[in-house]
Amino acid sequence: MKIYTKTGDSGETSLLGGLRVPKDHLRVAAYGDVDELSAALGMVRVFTGSSALGRLLASCQRDLFAVGAQLADPTHEVANRRAKAAVRTAHIRRLERAIDTRDARLPTLDAFILPGGSKTGALLHLARTTCRRAERAVVTLSRGADVDPRIVAYLNRLADLLFVLAREANLDAGIPEDRW
Repeated sequence: MKIYTKTGDSGETSLLGGLRVPKDHLRVAAYGDVDELSAALGMVRVFTGSSALGRLLASCQRDLFAVGAQLADPTHEVANRRAKAAVRTAHIRRLERAIDTRDARLPTLDAFILPGGSKTGALLHLARTTCRRAERAVVTLSRGADVDPRIVAYLNRLADLLFVLAREANLDAGIPEDRW
């Protein structure tokens, strides 16, 4: 099977189930932003390897594939047919536990901080902003389409986790936060 199909040359793509839509459709934009977020997490993993952080981010990438699958499926059948293609409340709780564990060792936040610091910290901040964009795209989509609200909650919590992870990476690197 060739990687190129030429079916998108006219500016349309297929959703799961076969429905053809323009490539700038809100649904395509939302899962495209989620895909970009997954790629950003992959970039962070280049610097973290198989560390605990790398394993956590790999787990988030797998979750994001489920988010993308759900967004690409206006019939909601993929999440019902394949357990790994659904974001559940347990996924959100896992992020909350990761946030709480890491936040407990960080200095109290009493000012805004500028994104940056170590390579890993800066990339995590970039991933956080990408996550917020994906979240906004999903919220926009949800105004006119049925979207599982757990997807928005997951992306919201993931952005929070990425913020905490960026702070933790900079703390571990001995780089002070740049306060605003």
